[in-house]
Amino acid sequence: MPTAIPADSVGLVSPQVAHFAEPLTLACGRTLADYQLIYETYGELNAARSNAVLICHALSGHHHAAGYHSVDDRKPGWWDSCIGPGKAIDTERFFVVSLNNLGGCNGSTGPSSTNPASGKPYGADFPVVTVEDWVHSQALLADRLGITQWAAVVGGSLGGMQALQWTISYPERVRHCLAIASAPRLSAQNIAFNEVARQAILSDPEFHGGHFQEMGVIPKRGLMLARMVGHITYLSDDAMGTKFGRGLKSEKLNYDFNSVEFQVESYLRYQGEEFSGRFDANTYLLMTKALDYFDPAAANDDDLAKTFEVAQARFCVMSFTTDWRFSPERSREIVDALLAARKDVCYLEIDAPQGHDAFLIPNPRYLQAFRGYMNRIAV
Repeated sequence: MPTAIPADSVGLVSPQVAHFAEPLTLACGRTLADYQLIYETYGELNAARSNAVLICHALSGHHHAAGYHSVDDRKPGWWDSCIGPGKAIDTERFFVVSLNNLGGCNGSTGPSSTNPASGKPYGADFPVVTVEDWVHSQALLADRLGITQWAAVVGGSLGGMQALQWTISYPERVRHCLAIASAPRLSAQNIAFNEVARQAILSDPEFHGGHFQEMGVIPKRGLMLARMVGHITYLSDDAMGTKFGRGLKSEKLNYDFNSVEFQVESYLRYQGEEFSGRFDANTYLLMTKALDYFDPAAANDDDLAKTFEVAQARFCVMSFTTDWRFSPERSREIVDALLAARKDVCYLEIDAPQGHDAFLIPNPRYLQAFRGYMNRIAV
C-alpha cells in the first residue's frame, strides 16, 4: 500500500468499457458478433484530438498501465515508470489510451467471457486471434474515442509488434511508432519455447479440452510450468546469476526431487504460482499463438522493406544488449527494412543487464532516450 500516491503518478484511475455490437471478422475466418474492450485513459485529449498515444501490451499485460485503482494498491500499473506527469510519456502533454486486447482475461472479451450462443464460458471455443485482429479492434476503439490519428503507437515485445502492424494496416492513422524490444517475426527457437509452454497447459489433466471453468477447476500446474519456461527467457543469464547464483534455500542438500533447494527454483515456483492465480490458461494459449503467427512480410514474399513501403509514420526502435528472446539483431532487421523502404527511423541499443524484461524496468539511458523521442512529437 503506498503511503502516498507519488506526485508524478497519474493518480487514481478507473477502467472504462467500450461495447461493440457490430461484427468483427477475424483472420481465422470466424466472426465475433458482440464483444467489449476494457481500457484506461490518462491525461486529457486536446481540442485538435492530436495528442493521443496508444499503449499496446505484451503477452501477459493488460489495460492497467499506470496509476492506482485504489489507495490500497500495493503496486501501480505495469508501465507506471514511463507514463505520468513529467515521465517519458508525459500525461501533461499526451492523452494516453491503454487497453486489454481481445482474448485477454482482464475485462475484454476472451475465453473466460460468456459465449452468448451457449450461455457458458467460451473456453476453447473462443476464436484464435492475431496481431492484425487486435489492431483492427483498436482502430474501432479509436473511432469510438474520436481519435482519427495517433500521435504515437507504443509497445514493447508483443506490444511492439502491434505498433508495427498499425503502420501497415492504418498508415494514415499513425504519426510515430515506437517498437521496443520487439521483432519482425518469431525465430524458430521462440516458437519452440511457446510450444513447450502450450503443451504444459494442454497436457494438464485439469485443462479439460479448454473447458476447465465449467468443471470448476483450473490447469494450475500446466500454467505454472508455462510461466516458468517463459520467465526464464525474459531474464538474461547475468541477471539470474547476479540475483540468485547457486544460492541455496537451506544449508544442506535434501537429495530428492521435490524439495525447493536453490533460490532460483524458489523464485520460479513463486512466479508460476502467482501467475496461475491471476491469468487464464486459454488466454495464454491465444497470446502465444498471436506471437507465432505475426509475420507481416509473409504477404510480400518475405520482403519486409516492401511491407513497410505503405507506412507514413516515423519510427523509433529500441533494443537491449542482453535480451536474447528478442535480440538486438531482430530490432536491426526492422531498422534495415525501414531504411530500405526510405522511412524516417532512429535506433538505440541500450546496455541493460536484465534481458528482455528491461523494457519494463527503469534504466536512466532508456528513460532519457524514451523521453527525448516523445518530446519531439509532443504537440
